[in-house]
Amino acid sequence: MREPLSPKLLEDLNSIDTPTISNAIEKLNVRDLTTGFAGCRIRCMFPDLGIKVGYAITAQLDGTSPGPPAVGAGFREVADAVEISPKPVILVWQDVGPNPGGAAVFGEFAATLMKRLGAVAMVTNGAVRDIHEIRDLAFQLFAAGASPSHGNPRFVRVGVPVVVDGLPIEPGDLIHCDANGVLLVPPDIAHLLPDQVEKVRSVERAAFDLIRGPDFSIEAAFKRMG
Repeated sequence: MREPLSPKLLEDLNSIDTPTISNAIEKLNVRDLTTGFAGCRIRCMFPDLGIKVGYAITAQLDGTSPGPPAVGAGFREVADAVEISPKPVILVWQDVGPNPGGAAVFGEFAATLMKRLGAVAMVTNGAVRDIHEIRDLAFQLFAAGASPSHGNPRFVRVGVPVVVDGLPIEPGDLIHCDANGVLLVPPDIAHLLPDQVEKVRSVERAAFDLIRGPDFSIEAAFKRMG
């Protein structure tokens, strides 16, 4: 685990929408433009809850393999990992069962416990349930959708690299997410992002002012955006 970010930097990142953070990362040329974010198959369940930033606690689990009941197997290991992790935590769980999303991997009990331990959001390629109860906790969910049953869930591996909708995530990675989706923030450039965001916003403001103003032309608009 890398050195956690300062409280001030976390606060700054938590005040900036995820697409703007993505644009700022692009300008720093630290990764290919097609990497570092999840696709649309993982959607924000509570857009009104705003921005969440945190460190990934990862796990792989299976809720759709038949067999003897195994509900909750391995859950204590996840809880212990959240308790000792830098805060805030974002849970990132990969459903590796034979039918990913076929049963809920997260519900009210898990959300209540994980929030108490310092988690603020869940990201999964699987399904979730207890939607209204978790919304009342102000706990954010990013998932493929909802399912009424938890199936037969058991944790296969905890604290391992996972992939959710094309996004590889390592334990301890810094996650930034809002209504627009889930983004991985390279920790080595996180401290540069607030200043870079101001540059991005300055360029965008100038472009929007031109488009809306009396001097608009297509040529001028494209030139202003570079």
